[in-house]
Amino acid sequence: MRAVVQNDKKRARRTVHTSLHTSRRAAVGPAALTLAAAALLSGCAGGSAPPAGHGGPARAADPRAAAAAEHARLAAAARRWGLDHVPLTPPAPPAEKPRITPRDGFEVDGQEEEGLPPVFTTIPTRQRVVFLTIDDGAEKDPAFLRMMSELKVPYSAFLSNYLVKDDYGYFRRMQARGVTLNNHTLTHPYLPGLTYEEQKDEICGMQTVMKRQFGKAPTVFRPPYGNYNGDTLRAAKSCGIKYAPIWDEEVFVDHWEYRDWDRSLHPGDIVLTHFRGRDDWDGTMVDDMRRFLDKVTREGYAVARLEDYL
Repeated sequence: MRAVVQNDKKRARRTVHTSLHTSRRAAVGPAALTLAAAALLSGCAGGSAPPAGHGGPARAADPRAAAAAEHARLAAAARRWGLDHVPLTPPAPPAEKPRITPRDGFEVDGQEEEGLPPVFTTIPTRQRVVFLTIDDGAEKDPAFLRMMSELKVPYSAFLSNYLVKDDYGYFRRMQARGVTLNNHTLTHPYLPGLTYEEQKDEICGMQTVMKRQFGKAPTVFRPPYGNYNGDTLRAAKSCGIKYAPIWDEEVFVDHWEYRDWDRSLHPGDIVLTHFRGRDDWDGTMVDDMRRFLDKVTREGYAVARLEDYL
């Protein structure tokens, strides 16, 4: 039976920090004086105006003003984190989820007959969106959490227990910010080298950890290194897994790598990076995200949430 093999590599980059302080001043102009005069005249005529903050019709918020304020906030955050551009806002999740099938050549024997979780690298969509996925959990950088939260960039985490068990709280904070936590096995082994039962222990064991620590067993699983065989997908299905995404591109601190010959982003591509810091890279996770966001934004792509399309 064929085993599909990908490679993990080390990653590298540099840190840039900038800070920005903005201030705004409100002005009182003729319009305010006119309103005050009108209120005084109304009182002289015997009318009674409701005191400030009480009574009167509620005024609907101007959606254009709210959008402009949010864009200004994002622009300030982008400058603060050293980005070249403000990240693009993704479209609303699709009302009808796309049909997910295995990538051609990534099927295993019995794939369709047994209804095994599909292995795929791209979501079928025409929208210019990509999906950020981050593996393992070795680095627990609080600046990364702040950056992604302030910029409102969605991503999906694939966790291995041997790397996250020293600080489950970090990933609970991540989850509280809306990030979906997915399964990446207990110990990150080369799964095709294990028996079916050993693979099942790795995958189902992590499901148990995820439910105990984060309240929910996920339905999405990524095989370590992108390595799998038929037993991997059968074991994953038995553990409640429905999808097994891998990736089409991988971003490092100092470069990108591509699966396809054209070395380009495509609508719906899944991008991989890792929880890594200066112990493994010549840079931080903030540096890594800066490289990622600058490229996808420059090429006209927004970052969408993977689970919204599954």
